[in-house]
Amino acid sequence: MTIPPDAFFLDHAAGLPLQVQLRRQIIAAVTAGHFRAGEKLPSTRALARHLGVARVTVAQAFAELVSTDYLTSRDRSGHYISDSIERRIEAEPLAASTPRFDWDDKLEGRFARAARRDREREWHRYAFPFVYGQADPALVDHAAWRDCAMRALGRREFDSLTGDLYDADDPELIDHIARQILPRRGISAGRDEILLTMGAQNALWLVTQVLLRPGASCAIEDPSYPGQREILLASRARILPVPVDRHGLPPDAIPPGVAAVFTTASHQCPTNSTMPLSRRKTLLARAQAQGFAVVEDDYEFEMSFAGAPSPALKAIDRAGAVIYIGSFSKSVFPGVRLGYLVADPRFIAEARALRGMMLRHPPGHMQRTLAHFLSLGHYDAQANRMRRAFARRREVMLAAIAQEGLRLASPEATGGSSFWLATPEGVDSAALAGLLKKREVLIEPGAPFFAVPGQGRGFFRLAYSSISSERIPEGMRRIADTLRELTG
Repeated sequence: MTIPPDAFFLDHAAGLPLQVQLRRQIIAAVTAGHFRAGEKLPSTRALARHLGVARVTVAQAFAELVSTDYLTSRDRSGHYISDSIERRIEAEPLAASTPRFDWDDKLEGRFARAARRDREREWHRYAFPFVYGQADPALVDHAAWRDCAMRALGRREFDSLTGDLYDADDPELIDHIARQILPRRGISAGRDEILLTMGAQNALWLVTQVLLRPGASCAIEDPSYPGQREILLASRARILPVPVDRHGLPPDAIPPGVAAVFTTASHQCPTNSTMPLSRRKTLLARAQAQGFAVVEDDYEFEMSFAGAPSPALKAIDRAGAVIYIGSFSKSVFPGVRLGYLVADPRFIAEARALRGMMLRHPPGHMQRTLAHFLSLGHYDAQANRMRRAFARRREVMLAAIAQEGLRLASPEATGGSSFWLATPEGVDSAALAGLLKKREVLIEPGAPFFAVPGQGRGFFRLAYSSISSERIPEGMRRIADTLRELTG
């Protein structure tokens, strides 16, 4: 039987290469059992004419499918669905009287309850996305990353990528982190003090699992990073929020009996305030006196716009109490999902064992690609390009904030890729966000950042990592106009 050309279609406006669409369509039809072993496909000429594409597009798609054994090619006969395709197993129909398994009885739901629901997945569809943590593709060096990925897939290195590293990390990437990244924060660390993670979120989870027993107390900043709180809530730790001031976390306000203190000293999340050196020293002295560990999330340390950044807490920690978390999500791109922990070798050994139980290690190909990205200088070039672009966007946004009469909640903040703003008296930032969404503007309401969500009603965050300088003034005008409507 010959499969008719009418069984195929392509979406020329989908943004996906036509050859890829055709391959996926054939694979999906084979997997679903619609195309069966031995059935003949239309000729490349007939199918190309039906789809309105070049014949070479169809020929290349067929060639790829032959190489992956979905199709076979027979001389002077054409292409056929491969006989080696496994027979599709048909599921037995479910009897109407079959009782459903009671999952509610097996699941607590504590992870789902702790998960965030305040983020817009389709943010890129909005004209003015002032959302934090997303990348601007225009600032990412695609050609450089592609070259590094191809190097990692080269014959000389491919053997090392196909094996299971068990609980080990790519030695080249660890070496570059130790020699290139950490010294910029004043940190000196050996190989046994560094562990790769699947980003900062995974690092926070590992730290929580290793450090905090169920019921143990920990202090966190208030407001703070919502993703950190959802991990702590799911771990059943006792969370003690400590209100921050214009200099970040006040060490004197840390309650007694805590096992750990979580802080974003360099760029407090979300206010962007910076903890001064004197306060950092006080925090470390208190950690030594009270016996708690300090978990330092040093996100976005590259983005400082008022001179050199302060040294990391880990850099001035002489007792070894600090667990340092770094990530490449902001400086490379979020999808890279690679970060690292730096801590005492004993802590790293325990965290490595836990990571090994859960996921062995981050993907070897991604590790080696990033190692090349660092060693060939692409990381520095991209970081510099992002810093220049963000400095310009920051300047434009500050001017727009002043022009539109908006109010900064942390006017002294000098780093990061966002601003923390206060709404006028009586205006709920969640209501503001809802109205702005209808006007193609995305902002982040303040409630998710606070231990008591109601305390965040008067605040919101505006980020500029994913919006161009040209779009910022109009987006800010829409925010100001909407605020004026809400305040009459």
